[in-house]
Amino acid sequence: MRLFEIFILVSILLIASISAFAQGHKHDVLVPIGKYMAKGDAECLSVWFDENLEVSIFSKSCEASRSQARRIFKQFFKEHNPQSFNITHVAESRNMKHVLGHLHTGSESLTVTIFVSSEDNIYRIQQLKIERQ
Repeated sequence: MRLFEIFILVSILLIASISAFAQGHKHDVLVPIGKYMAKGDAECLSVWFDENLEVSIFSKSCEASRSQARRIFKQFFKEHNPQSFNITHVAESRNMKHVLGHLHTGSESLTVTIFVSSEDNIYRIQQLKIERQ
């Protein structure tokens, strides 16, 4: 009987560990960023912006504050209504994520590059670049 109780306890702990692992990946920083890109929600996307970041749209680059970048992307999403956003590649190091994706608008498919850095488990977009394919 004691062996059966140990088996049940180990099974419960294993299931809880797997569930916690899956939850961690479900709440990855890229999930909300991808969602806001797909919706064209510059306001929510800007929450992830660093205080200053590099913005590049169709080869026009600038350093922008968070509020400037929010306005730039608000205008961009108004002119290029997003239909979907798909992440195609992610490269990670200890404190940096490099993301490649495709933003599909009504009339074109755009390549998106995002650099996200982490400091003390706080993620911030350092660079957001959009190019025509």
